[in-house]
Amino acid sequence: MTTPLVITVMSADKPGLVESLAQTINRHGGNWLESRMARMAGQFAGILRVDVPNDQLEALRVDLEGLTAQGINVQVAISGQADEPQQRTLQLSLVANDRAGIVHEVSRVLASHGVNVESLETECTPAPMSADLLFKARALLGVYPQTDLDALRDALENLTDDLMVELQDAD
Repeated sequence: MTTPLVITVMSADKPGLVESLAQTINRHGGNWLESRMARMAGQFAGILRVDVPNDQLEALRVDLEGLTAQGINVQVAISGQADEPQQRTLQLSLVANDRAGIVHEVSRVLASHGVNVESLETECTPAPMSADLLFKARALLGVYPQTDLDALRDALENLTDDLMVELQDAD
């Protein structure tokens, strides 16, 4: 039997960081199933899903916590496979002039419509014809069948005059 884990990692970026994690997981017979990792502003952050033999769970946890001596901060959570209501997956793309609070405004609208943010990527880039910054977001959303997609789109578009919204099936 194995135990499913979700592990989060945060560290100053440096060569060998992923190898240190992989070596520790491998030493305990863990199976690295999936991950999302990125370097941003000199920091490295990641989240990964691992299966580990039940008899190695505590030893793995101790060794992962020991990575703090190398400046690698790790948190381990046992993952459940709870039954969740069926959701439709949508892809959301947003573009607007950048301003403070835009992520808060968008996430408030999504939450008020019962939408689950499954993944989110944001960036600010220079506008093509000016030095102004454009905010761009791409997200995968979990939406229940009863969600009114027209009302969701309208609520997002009504946040500001310059917000362009595209919602489409992710499948």
